[in-house]
Amino acid sequence: MFTKPRPNSREKRQPKPLNPVRLNDLALHYVARFATSAAKLADYLRRKLRERGWDGEGDPEIPALVERFVAAGYIDDEAYARAKSGSLLRRGYGQRRVNQALGAAGIAEEVREEVRAAPDAQRAAALAMAKKRRFGPYSAETPDRNLRQKQLAAMLRAGHPMDLARAVLEATSIDAAEDWAMEEVE
Repeated sequence: MFTKPRPNSREKRQPKPLNPVRLNDLALHYVARFATSAAKLADYLRRKLRERGWDGEGDPEIPALVERFVAAGYIDDEAYARAKSGSLLRRGYGQRRVNQALGAAGIAEEVREEVRAAPDAQRAAALAMAKKRRFGPYSAETPDRNLRQKQLAAMLRAGHPMDLARAVLEATSIDAAEDWAMEEVE
């Protein structure tokens, strides 16, 4: 008895080329699943077009599709920027790193300025990083000069300004660091 050979399950099936309906469905699925910016959605759709090809009439209208999603309220760059900024600050990243992440997501400079963290939020972010990484007063042992330099470098790479990084690392106790973070800044 002769049986038909089974297709190799490891071989990937080539997806169908995109047309206007499939492109719209792909975009809708993406924005439903991920918080995104207009620029990130456009990049995603261009990548999918490169991978799968185009089977529609004329050229794909990615900018028009993205604008339609913005007009419908599916994409809001300002809301995305606020959420992303807050998330990064809570994780202990400084304002410089937040700006870099928002710029990479295609957020306009004026929106980035609008969602810029207040000085007290920047202090809280520096403190959050010190807690997370056990720097300064959160360290189990008194760091030597070499370790302090490494901690300072890590704070700077995380996007904190020199004055905030030094203030956290030079705090004499956890209470002093938390009081510093709560101080009002002019």
